[in-house]
Amino acid sequence: MSTLNLGVIGNCQIASLIDEKAKMVWTCLPQFDSDPVFCSLLRKDEESGMPGFFSIELQNFAASEQEYLTNTAILSTTLRDTRDAAIRITDFAPRYRYVGRMFTPMMLVRRVEPVSGSPRIRIRLKPASDYGAAPVRTTHGSNHIRYVCSDTVMRLTTSASLTHVLEENGFILDRPIYLILGPDETIRESCETAFHTHYRATLDYWHEWTRGLSIPFEWQGAVIRAAITLKLCTFEDTGAIVAALTTSIPESAGSGRNWDYRFCWLRDSYFVVQALNRLGATKTMQQFLGYIMNIVGDAGGDDLKPLYGISGSSRMEEVIIDSLSGYQGMGPVRRGNQAFEQIQHDVYGAVVMASTQLYFDKRMPRAASEAEFRRLEVMGEVARRKFDQPDAGLWEYRGRQRVHTFSAMMCWTACARLAKIAAVLGLRERADYWRGHADTIRAVILERAWDPKQQSFTESFGRPEMDASLLTMIDFGFLAPTDPRFISTVECIGKNLRRGKHMFRYVAADDFGEPENAFNICTFWYIVALASIGREEEARDLFENMLSLRNPLGLLSEDIDPRTNGLWGNFPQTYSMAGIINASVRLSRSWEEAL
Repeated sequence: MSTLNLGVIGNCQIASLIDEKAKMVWTCLPQFDSDPVFCSLLRKDEESGMPGFFSIELQNFAASEQEYLTNTAILSTTLRDTRDAAIRITDFAPRYRYVGRMFTPMMLVRRVEPVSGSPRIRIRLKPASDYGAAPVRTTHGSNHIRYVCSDTVMRLTTSASLTHVLEENGFILDRPIYLILGPDETIRESCETAFHTHYRATLDYWHEWTRGLSIPFEWQGAVIRAAITLKLCTFEDTGAIVAALTTSIPESAGSGRNWDYRFCWLRDSYFVVQALNRLGATKTMQQFLGYIMNIVGDAGGDDLKPLYGISGSSRMEEVIIDSLSGYQGMGPVRRGNQAFEQIQHDVYGAVVMASTQLYFDKRMPRAASEAEFRRLEVMGEVARRKFDQPDAGLWEYRGRQRVHTFSAMMCWTACARLAKIAAVLGLRERADYWRGHADTIRAVILERAWDPKQQSFTESFGRPEMDASLLTMIDFGFLAPTDPRFISTVECIGKNLRRGKHMFRYVAADDFGEPENAFNICTFWYIVALASIGREEEARDLFENMLSLRNPLGLLSEDIDPRTNGLWGNFPQTYSMAGIINASVRLSRSWEEAL
C-alpha cells in the first residue's frame, strides 16, 4: 500500500519532500525540474544505503510525530526512541522580503535539538548526481563541506562536527545543532544566528501571507494548507505552477502509469486561477497569468502545446532513467513528458478562460489591453477550426484520437469568453463574431455529444463511454446546473464511474489497460456538481471523506485506491489541492450564516 506520508517545504524556487522520520527523500536543485540531489523516494527500500538522501537518524528509533507550524511551510518532526529520549527537527527553506525583493535562496535549513533524555543520533548527508547514478564529489574546509553535483555545487555549513557528518558517526545530542545546505558561498555569521534570522523572517512571511487569504468559514485549516501547498508549487521566477513536484510515482501499483509532472499544464490553468481568485491570492494569480500570456505571445500563430516547462520551454523529451528503480521499486522512472508532442484542443479554451480574469478583475494593477486580446483571438481561431477534430483528449491517450466532448466544449469556451472580452473592450463587431462561432460550436456539441439512450453527454462524439470531465460543464457555463441534461449527465456519470466514495476519470481500457484507481480532481468535480444540482448533503459527505484521506500533514496526491484508500500518483498534486479549495468554497456555510 502507498501512504505518501510526506511533507513539503520550499520557497517558490526549490522544494524538498521529507518523510515521517525527517529524511529528505526528494529535492531537485537548483530548481523544480533539475537533477534530484535527493532521490531515494524513487528507490526500493533495500537500496536505502545508496546516495540520494539527507537524514537525521535517532538510535533505537521507536516513533515519530510531525506537524507544520501553524499557517506556515515550516515543518517540525519529533523522533522518540525506546528509552524515552527524543529530538525535534525543524525544516524550512527561507522565504521573506529583503532589501526590497523576495529572498528565495537555494537553501534548506535544519535545526536538530534534544527534547528529552540523552538521544544518540547520526547525520547522513548523501547527495546523488545524474538521477541517482553516482555519488557526488566532496571537499571540505574548517566548518563546511562542498558537494559538487551535476547541476549545481552545494555547501553544508554546520555547527555539528564535520567528522561526524563526513564519517556518519553516531554521537550524543546534548545541544541544538544547525545545518544550512545552500549555495557554495561563505556564511559570515554563526550557524545559530543565521538559522534564527532566516527562521523568524520566514515565519513572519507565511503568517502575513495567510492573513491575506479570503477563506470559507468551514474547513479553514484544510484550505490554508492547500493554499500554502499551491504556493510552494509556484516557480516564482516565471510564474509557472507545476502539476506536482515529483516524477514517476505510479497512478496505481505496478501499472507503468509513471509520469513526470514537474511541468505546467495549460489545462490546469483555469482551475488553479479559480482557486487563487477565490482565496484572494492575487499576486500569485497575476504571476501565473503573466506566464500564460508569455506563452501565448511566444506561440504566435503556432499551435499551443499541452504543457510547458517552468521556463516556458515547449520541449520536454521523455526518456527512461535506468539508474532509479522507481517508487517502491515500481519503475519506470521518466524524465520529461511525451505529452508535449500531443494534439490537445482543450488548451485554447483553458488559456482564454484563465486570461479572461485580466479583463474583469479590478484588483489587477494593469488591465489587459486590446493588443493582448488580439493575441488571444489567434488562439480562438484555432479553437474555431479544430473543435470537431480528433485529439488525444485531456487524459492524454497515447494510442488513439477521438473528437472528445471536453475538448470541443473548451473550444466553445474560447469563443464564448472572447465574445465577453470583446464586449468589455467595446469591440461590438468582434463580440458578435465570437458569439456567433460559440453558438455554432455549442449546437454541434449538443447534437453530436448527446446519447439519447443513456440520457447523457458522453466522452466523445458518437460514442457511449463516460468521462468525468463533463462534470465541469457548469464551471464553464456551457449548461446551467438546473438544465435536465446536466442533471441526467451527473447521474449517469455517477452510475458508471463512481466507486464507493470516489470517482474515476473513465473505466474503459486505455493504452495501459483498465484504470485501477480513482482520480482525485474528478471526485472534487463530482462533489461540486452534486451540490449544484441540489444533492448538498451527499456532496458534503463525500468532501469530508476526501479530507479524511489526506496524509497526516493535510496533503493529497493525484490518485486514491478506492479499496485501501492509499494515496498514489505524483505529489503533492496541484489539481487535488485546488479541488479542496474550490469544493470548500462551494460547500461552506457563509460567515454570516455561521456566526
